Parts: sequence; C-alpha cells; structure tokens
Amino acid sequence: MPEIPELEAIRGFFAEQLTGRRIAAGAVRIPVVFRTPASEFRETLPGDAFTAFGRRGKFLLLSLASGRVLAVNPMLTGRFQYVDPAVKLPAKTCLVLEIDGGRSLRYADERLMGKLYLLPADGLEAIPGWAAGGPDLLDPALTEDAWLARIAKYRGGIKNILVNAEFVQGIGNAYADEILWEARINPYTARTKLTPDELRCLFRAAREVMAWATPLARAAMVRDGTLDYEERRDFLRVHRRGGQPCPRCGTPITEITANQRITSFCRQCQPELPA
Repeated sequence: MPEIPELEAIRGFFAEQLTGRRIAAGAVRIPVVFRTPASEFRETLPGDAFTAFGRRGKFLLLSLASGRVLAVNPMLTGRFQYVDPAVKLPAKTCLVLEIDGGRSLRYADERLMGKLYLLPADGLEAIPGWAAGGPDLLDPALTEDAWLARIAKYRGGIKNILVNAEFVQGIGNAYADEILWEARINPYTARTKLTPDELRCLFRAAREVMAWATPLARAAMVRDGTLDYEERRDFLRVHRRGGQPCPRCGTPITEITANQRITSFCRQCQPELPA
C-alpha cells in the first residue's frame, strides 16, 4: 500500500514532469474504480492541463487548469506509470492519459480497490470520510504539542493508533513498523503506558522516517524521467524482515500476522513494558 514516502515521491516527480502539460487524450478502461462518472474523465479531461500536485494523507491531488482536482486514493494495489506509450499496459490498467510531449500517464490497480474522483477544488469534502480525517503527518501545523494533545484522546495499542486516519493521516502498516522501531517502542504497547517524553520521541521518529524513506522510495520508482511503480521496499529496516538480524542490535526480527496485518519488530530494541 502506498504511504507517505511513495506518494510524496510520486507527487514530487509529477510536479517536475507534468506541471503545465496538457492532456491530449484520455481512455477509461476499467470504470469500477471511478467515484465520479467515468464519462467525465473520458470526455472532459482532454484539453485540460496540470497546474499543481498535492497530497493529503493517502490521496494524491492533481490540480487542473479548469479548477478541478483529480483526487486518487490508490488503496492497496493502485500504481502509477509515466512511460512511453509503447510500453505494455498492465493487465488492470484503469485510466490512460496521453500527455503532450509524448508520454502516457496511467493508473493500474491489480485488485481494483482504488478510488478516483474528479471534483471542483472546493468540493473535496464530497469524498466520503474527507472531513473526518485527522491532520496529515507532514502538516506544519502538527507540532509536537499538537501531536501530544491529539494522541491523548486515543486508547489501545500504539500501532493501531498510528494507522488510524482519524488520528493522523498518511501512515500505514509498513511505515508504522519503521516508526516504532526508530522510537524503540513495542507496537503492542498501550498508549496509556507511554510517557509524554516517549510520545514526543514517537512524533520525531515519524517525521524522521518519512524524511529518510522518501528519497529511497523515489529511487526505487523513477528511472530516466519515467515512473514505473512496482512496490519495492527493500530499503526498509524491519517491516517484512522476520528472522533477519535487527540492523541495530542483531537480534532476529519478530514477525506476527494477525487480522491480515503483518507486524515486524525487534524484541530487544522494542521490549514489552511490564503489565
């Protein structure tokens, strides 16, 4: 699932490659992912142009000269390509936009779980759950003090809180493991057992992990001005590293699967707190 590092890498790439470029043609191939009528994508995107690129949580926001926004939540398996049109289409390609200058912008989704909206810039609250979401993790207004005040409202295991978009947006399962390892906090620790200093450390770890991982995510996706995103996270330090040595202490990484979620952590660096 794309999280902040992957989405920030894509956003930055699009800003460099697509700002000011006009959409020459559009093709809707698999309509199920479109939450705005697919005909609007097919009939009204050609002739429009990209003006800016943003992100909120796990949504990429592609602003258009018409005053609209193409909002994309890739969910679990949504992927983007920006390639030569001759490159073979992935089997589950949902949207193809031919861009002036000769490249093709594509959205493919193996499980067809993603959500694509085409809305006025001031109409994003029409997206279900938009208004209920917490602040983005990288929002400058989310200071350490604001983080501490927000997290005090939540109970339960700390990892479950990190991936709760009502608390803060943009963190998913993989980077929650990386953040908790960085902060030396066991993922199953109850929030109420953590001190304010530990929660402040968690905030700093979250920001540090995103800053560290974003350029690595970009390097994994971008080659010679093309974007061909297949999820590759071999740079992660603990997530999906079960049985491998912890890069900090050498203890084998523990991996637990529950409720279709894999949690990876080091029992030495992230010990359980006493009951």
